[in-house]
Amino acid sequence: MSHDTKPRLTVPAGACDCHMHIYDDRFPPSDRAYLFPRNFLVDDYLAMRARLGIDRTVIVQPVTYGFDNRCTLEAVARIGDSARCIVTVPTDATDETLADLRGQGARGFRFHQMRGGLLTWEDLPVMADRIRGSDWHVQVQLDGMELPEREEAIAALPCTVVLDHMGRFSGDVDLDHPAVRALLRLAARDNVFVKLSGASYVSRQGAPGYGDLYPLARALVGVSDRLVWGSDWPHPTETDETRPDDARLLDLLGDWDLTPAQVKAVLCATPARLYGFSPVD
Repeated sequence: MSHDTKPRLTVPAGACDCHMHIYDDRFPPSDRAYLFPRNFLVDDYLAMRARLGIDRTVIVQPVTYGFDNRCTLEAVARIGDSARCIVTVPTDATDETLADLRGQGARGFRFHQMRGGLLTWEDLPVMADRIRGSDWHVQVQLDGMELPEREEAIAALPCTVVLDHMGRFSGDVDLDHPAVRALLRLAARDNVFVKLSGASYVSRQGAPGYGDLYPLARALVGVSDRLVWGSDWPHPTETDETRPDDARLLDLLGDWDLTPAQVKAVLCATPARLYGFSPVD
């Protein structure tokens, strides 16, 4: 499906898309890869970014490429200082390797605790301890239905933590569900950020309204001022027919009754602080 709409939302200068991916078949897939999207390149993304009025980007290493971060790092270099990235590294990566990655724009380690991921739950505290007190963070994606059993381990991490896709719940949940209660307790912690993203994963009602996400979004806004937004472009698990409209996903911030000040915080101030961009006036 072709989308050429622009958001109704007033997008403030310095807005950041905090979760997207680049795919380029010049780079070989991981042995664990199961998802092989067609090419979605930097120029394709920048056209979408301009349509939305977004100025900054965080490129997330796809599970397709495993520990080979070259596709992601090349894209950051192409986009320049308005881009940062999240990389995937083994636990035995040297301090010199991490310093080099940081110099190329990396600010976090991806822990994709779902199909195709290369790291284990046991690896997470190892890397979290290595970045204690630094400007790095761990970015965790899991099936949110597992949060009741994982909450204690995540809460114990001694670094900044980012939770993807509003918890990415694979099943029906309401605000009283134990998994949602666990997410909200984690979101209330001073070191935990949550992405208001992944509506197409979490909503059972789906596009265009995603109306069932309103209570969860409002609950997150109620417990945390450490929220960011991401498009999840190019929506690699979707087909051309089912791929959501990124402008519509951005407009959800308005649907969820965020005030203009809250929108500016989610899109500008909080990402600047989390990813090391210059402050936005």
